[in-house]
Amino acid sequence: MISSVPFSNPSLRLYQCLVALFLLFLLLPLAVVVGFSFHHATYPSLPWQGASWVWYFGDSAPYIGLIHDSRLLDSLFTSIQVAFGVALISTLLGLSNAHLLVRYRFRGKELLSILMLIPLVIPGVILGISILVASSSLANSVDDLWLWEWQWARPGLILVVLGQATFITSITTLVLLARYRRFDPSLEEAALNLGATPWRAFYAVTLPFLRPTIVSAFIVSFLMSFENFNTTLMLVGSDSPLTVEMYQRMREGSTPVINAVSVILMLGSGILASGYIWTQTKQQ
Repeated sequence: MISSVPFSNPSLRLYQCLVALFLLFLLLPLAVVVGFSFHHATYPSLPWQGASWVWYFGDSAPYIGLIHDSRLLDSLFTSIQVAFGVALISTLLGLSNAHLLVRYRFRGKELLSILMLIPLVIPGVILGISILVASSSLANSVDDLWLWEWQWARPGLILVVLGQATFITSITTLVLLARYRRFDPSLEEAALNLGATPWRAFYAVTLPFLRPTIVSAFIVSFLMSFENFNTTLMLVGSDSPLTVEMYQRMREGSTPVINAVSVILMLGSGILASGYIWTQTKQQ
C-alpha cells in the first residue's frame, strides 16, 4: 500500500483482511506440522492423544524418534553432502560465468546469456529425465566401445549433484552478475598500476567486493539443492536424499516422525535464511 494514496476505511479493512488471510494460508499448514510433531500417537491426525517428545527422542517401537531413526539420519546426511557439493560447484561456476560475461566481449555473448536461462524454464522432471537418458546412453556407449564403466554417469549421488547444478548455476550466475556489473573496473586498474598481478588484483580488490554476494549465492544454492525433489527423484540411486526418503515414507503411511523432521528443516532453513538476510544487509 502506498502511503501517499488515500484509502477509504472499507478499502483499508478489506486490504488488511486479505493480507491476514494470505498469512493464515501460509502459516496454518506449518503450525499443523509443528503441532503434530508432538502428537503422542502413531498417526499424524486427529483425535489428539496428548503431547510428547517421542517423535524426537523415542527409542522403542513403535515410537522411533528422529535421533534414533537411522534411515532418516542417513538421508539427512546425504542431502547435506549433495547440497554442499551443488552449492560449491554452482557458486564457482556462477562466479566464472559472471566474470566472463562482464569482463570479455566475444561473438555470441548475448546468445550465451539467453541459453544460460533455459534450465530455469524447463520443468524439473523433464530436466531430470533428459539428464538421465543422456548420461545412461553415454555410459552404455563407452562401455560397449571401450569396456569402460563410467559409474558416475549412472543414477547416484554424483549424477544428482551434476543434475541439480545444471539449473542452480543459472541462478547463482544471475545473482553474482547483478553485483559484478556494479563494480568499478578502475579500482582493479589502479591495483595493476601499482604493480599487482591480475590474480592479485582480483583477489585483493574484486573478490572482497563480491564476497557478500558469493556467500548469499552459496546459501541460496544450498537451500535450493536441499529441498529439490523433482530432478533428484529421476537421478537418485540407492542412497536417497531426505526429500526422496520423506516421499517414500508418506506413500507408505508414515508416523509423525516426518513432522519432526519438517520442524528441524524449518529451523535449519530459518537459520540459513537469516544468514542470507544478514549478508544482504551487510552488503547494502
